[in-house]
Amino acid sequence: MSETAVSVPDFQSMMLPFLQIISDGKERSRGYIVEAIADSLDLTEEQRNMRHPRSGENMLSNNMSWIEMNFIKANLISRPRRGSYQITKAGKEILRKKPKSISCRFLKDNCPSYAMWLKTRIKKEVDIESDAPPEIVKPPEELLKDTYSVLCSDLAQELLDTVKSAHWRFFERLVVDLLTRMGYGGSRQDAGQVVGKSGDNGIDCIINEDKLGLDVVYIQAKRFSEPVTISQVRDFAGALLAKKARKGVFITTSTFPKSAVEFVSQIEPKVILIDGQRLAQLMLEYNVGISVKETYEVKRIDFDYFDENEL
Repeated sequence: MSETAVSVPDFQSMMLPFLQIISDGKERSRGYIVEAIADSLDLTEEQRNMRHPRSGENMLSNNMSWIEMNFIKANLISRPRRGSYQITKAGKEILRKKPKSISCRFLKDNCPSYAMWLKTRIKKEVDIESDAPPEIVKPPEELLKDTYSVLCSDLAQELLDTVKSAHWRFFERLVVDLLTRMGYGGSRQDAGQVVGKSGDNGIDCIINEDKLGLDVVYIQAKRFSEPVTISQVRDFAGALLAKKARKGVFITTSTFPKSAVEFVSQIEPKVILIDGQRLAQLMLEYNVGISVKETYEVKRIDFDYFDENEL
C-alpha cells in the first residue's frame, strides 16, 4: 500500500467531521473547514501538506472537492458564496441521527436526492463501498467516455451556480471574455467593452464581430434566477432597432420562454438567445472560468508498426 494512502484519510472518512464543523449553521470558508478537519483527525504537519503524486494538488483539498460534490448532490450543504459552505436543513437532520460515520453508501440510503442522482449517473448500480471492481458491461473506452460525460455535466452545473453567485458587473465582463475566446474581435482589450448602466436602453456590452471592427454585436447579459420574460426580449430587440444594429445576443443564467424563442426567429435584427445551460457549455468548451486539472491519453497498439517490422 502506498505511503499516500496510509498517511492521508480518504474523503469518506472526512465527511462526518465536515458536516459537524458547519453544524452551527454559520457560513464557513473552505480553508477553515480543511484546517478544522485536520485538527479533529489530529493530522500531522506532513499529512496536512501531502500532495497527490500525479496532479500535485494538496490531498486534503482534493478530498474536499469530492466531499463537496457528494454533499451538494445529497442536499446537505449549500454554497452561499464561492469557496464557502453552509449546512442545510437536510444536513442538520442527518446529524440528528447521530451517525458514527458518513459514507457514499450512507448518503445513498438516507438522502433521496443523492440516490436519484446516482441512478442517472450510474446505469448499472454498483456497491460504492466495495473494493471489488464493478462488472464491466461496456468496453473500457466507452466507460471512460460515460464517466467524462458525467464529470462535464456536474462541472457545468457547478460552473453555472458559481456564475449565479458572482456580482452582476462581473457577469457582464465574463460575457465579453467568453465571446472573445470564441473568436470575436481578436484581443480582449480591443474586442469588447462593458457599457451597461442606468439608461443603457437594454445594451450591456458591445463586442466587435471581427478584428477590424467592421461590424459590432450588441449584448444584453442578465444574471437572473427567474426566467426571462418575452417583454424583456422585445425590449432588447427594440433597443437594437433604435441603434440600427443588425445583430444582438441575449445571455442569461436562467431560461427563456418558448414565446421568446419563436419571437426572435421571426424578426430583424438577428437575435441569439443563450440560456444558463448553453452558457455553461460554452464556458466549458472555451475554457472560461475553469482550468485543466488532469489529462489522460487513450493509447492503442500500433499494429502497422509491427506489420512493417515483421521479419
